[in-house]
Amino acid sequence: MLQPSRTKYRKAFRGKMRGNSKGNLVAFGEYGLKSLECSWITANQLEAARKAIAHATKRNGRMWCRIFPDKPFTEKGTGTMGAGKGDVKGYVAVVKPGRIIFEVSGVTETEAKEGLNLAAAKLPVVCKIVNRK
Repeated sequence: MLQPSRTKYRKAFRGKMRGNSKGNLVAFGEYGLKSLECSWITANQLEAARKAIAHATKRNGRMWCRIFPDKPFTEKGTGTMGAGKGDVKGYVAVVKPGRIIFEVSGVTETEAKEGLNLAAAKLPVVCKIVNRK
């Protein structure tokens, strides 16, 4: 699972997910998976999507993951009320509309689209496949 090696603060505020994303162009590969909604993507979901792309492309070509789960999220234990914020349960990446999540190059268009469609099914956001312009 992806997670930061060190963090300045153990727990983070939830924050707002307003506006559009900055990383909205396919920069490295030929095809990209672009988010159309805002959401948190957990490290587990990101890893499942990455594995789906690797399996569909038979590990040919090159793949880039453009987001990293660096925000901790907490959860309280069962049956507790009050007593402050819970312990860190995992890490998430904040994704806003327009963000490129994955990029692929070095494979055919059909393989790339198939892999990115499988990856999109593993993610909690509506995505679309975009080409490099």
